[in-house]
Amino acid sequence: MFLVLSKVLDWFAEPLAWVQLLALGALVAAARRRRGGAAALGGAALAVLVTFSLPAVANALQRRAEAPARDTSRPGLVYDAAIVLGGASEPSAERLSGELELNDAVDRYVRGFELARTGRARYLLLSAGLIRPERGEPSEADRVAAKLVAWGIPRERIVAEGHSRNTRENAVESERVVRARGWRTLLLVTSAAHMPRALGCFRAVGLEPDALPVDRRARDGSDDGWLPRASALARSTEVLHELTGRVVYRLVGYAR
Repeated sequence: MFLVLSKVLDWFAEPLAWVQLLALGALVAAARRRRGGAAALGGAALAVLVTFSLPAVANALQRRAEAPARDTSRPGLVYDAAIVLGGASEPSAERLSGELELNDAVDRYVRGFELARTGRARYLLLSAGLIRPERGEPSEADRVAAKLVAWGIPRERIVAEGHSRNTRENAVESERVVRARGWRTLLLVTSAAHMPRALGCFRAVGLEPDALPVDRRARDGSDDGWLPRASALARSTEVLHELTGRVVYRLVGYAR
């Protein structure tokens, strides 16, 4: 049930959803011959669309989302396991190609590979399931595990957890593996914007991993612009999803 509700909330966290609702309100007001209200609502819709399509606004939101993420990894320590969270593949594309198809969050797996290759982590725990898997379809964790083996990481050093469908389940399922294997030193690897919520979820289930935020997307501002861009709207939308998720997870007790 939470998974379904979270997807509904995701829609309400999108600037385009606000634009649609405001535009609908403008149409209703116009149909009722309330020209002033229709103009105000239409102007608000345009203002929302333009504001969140500005690169400067998108970058400011990105900096806000990534600011709490701190690298607490300990350079001299060999971790029992690095827990790498999923969300870096494209299942719908994989169904067409039959291959692992990675997205902009690929840094999560790149860093996991580096940790295993350099001996910084004895094991990699890949926590990555599919939201709506088809019959017989391998999980993201299984696909990535196969790719890491092809890149030279021994299969016995990789644990693929392919049941989790969201950040809460990443923590719950990872905790079971950690307890069963008796691991003590843990390093959590995920995108910087995602790290605060992920770390809160792991703490809520009794784990205290060190944090290695990757995939930082905030820029120094030198290339910020004030002309609307579709790419900026997409960035704003993604960050707003994450910020909304932090609030919801805390309210329902999934993160602390």
